[in-house]
Amino acid sequence: MAEKISIQNGKLNVPDHPILPFIEGDGTGPDIWKASVYVFDKAVEKAYGGKRKIEWKEVLAGEKAFNQTGNWLPDETVKAFEDYLVGIKGPLTTPVGGGIRSLNVALRQLLDLYVCLRPVRWFNGVPSPVKKPGDVDMVIFRENCEDIYAGVEFKEGSEENKKFLAMFKEAFPKEYKKIRFPETSGIGFKPVSRQGSERLIKAAIEYALREKRKSLTLVHKGNIMKFTEGAFKDWGYALAARDYRDQTVSERESWILGNKDTNPNLSAEENAKMIDPGYSMMTPEQQKKIVAEVESVLKLLPTHGGGQWKSKLLIKDSIADITLQQVLTRAKDFDVIATMNLNGDYLSDALAAQVGGIGIAPGANINYMTGHAIFEATHGTAPKYANLDQVNPGSVILSGEMMLRYMGWTEAADLIIKGMDGAIGAKTVTYDFHRLMDGATKVKCSEFGQAIVKHM
Repeated sequence: MAEKISIQNGKLNVPDHPILPFIEGDGTGPDIWKASVYVFDKAVEKAYGGKRKIEWKEVLAGEKAFNQTGNWLPDETVKAFEDYLVGIKGPLTTPVGGGIRSLNVALRQLLDLYVCLRPVRWFNGVPSPVKKPGDVDMVIFRENCEDIYAGVEFKEGSEENKKFLAMFKEAFPKEYKKIRFPETSGIGFKPVSRQGSERLIKAAIEYALREKRKSLTLVHKGNIMKFTEGAFKDWGYALAARDYRDQTVSERESWILGNKDTNPNLSAEENAKMIDPGYSMMTPEQQKKIVAEVESVLKLLPTHGGGQWKSKLLIKDSIADITLQQVLTRAKDFDVIATMNLNGDYLSDALAAQVGGIGIAPGANINYMTGHAIFEATHGTAPKYANLDQVNPGSVILSGEMMLRYMGWTEAADLIIKGMDGAIGAKTVTYDFHRLMDGATKVKCSEFGQAIVKHM
């Protein structure tokens, strides 16, 4: 008998016959869903020999929901994802003319799905614009509910805008003067909280430790936005040191410990000069602060010294703009990434382009505390290809692979990866890859799903 997934003490309880809600999506969504659900069911069947089976429960959102109910996002749909915890969706149309700004964002906000999880890896044979796409193997933890996605904006010229600017001018006259053209400015807020940042970074650290990843990079623009993005970075370092002290080492700590390992007789002051090239130009107070930092780190020698730090999870940070360059030129330097919403938006799509495009990029929106998770296509609806059985279903299929892994059904998830590797390796691909590959066989959306199952 089919049952709901539940959560107890932070751990999912997944029955052998779970009920999973799904939204097939708009535009190309129905074509993609048919191919994808065939792959999911076959993977589960092959992995568990009939012992496990998913009971799919369709729920409505987007154009299909509007056409049937007059509502773009019915309450019953939100309730289903609340009740059943885990589900999957295809691409959705954003309503035109006001109301909900984005159905995807609405679902994330309503269920507080604070992690947007975007793994990016290359499948052998997928056409790529870069020389070494195989170097890309990253997992992005993108904050999903704050930053610009909080959606606090005042339209230029509106009464709300005028009222806010008048209040702002009266309360903060110096800051008001920094707005170059206040009368014609749209205004937006960028809230970044300690709680929101810490829960995201905590999820990223625990994932990195669980999956035995080498590093976690905090990507930010803190050199300019010191009290939002800069605070995100600072809170991340503080969290790692406070709650995961024996399992992590910061990049700066690794320099200090490495120097001491190389020369055990090195004084704290000599170490300080090595980690800060500008040490000699600092004031005595600044120098004293660096030496105190070194002395504090050297207290970790029992657990981190003698090279022990090399086996710890390395916590480091990178400015957002240079990160977009370095994921192209030094992809191997990045492993797990934690970042805020807008940075993560740019970064995940830029990385997807390196490994075959957004058509094959999976994604998930997760609340690790409540267990709620919606796995989703990361691309749009592409309505001109609707009902033609042509498009690449890879994004939803790989999102389903993530879902099965989240449920603990790793054997079925592994079969999907094996099938995808096999199909693409045999150059059996949809039109988007076919036009970029020599000697490939072009297949339909549904046939690509069949090819994946064949290669399981």
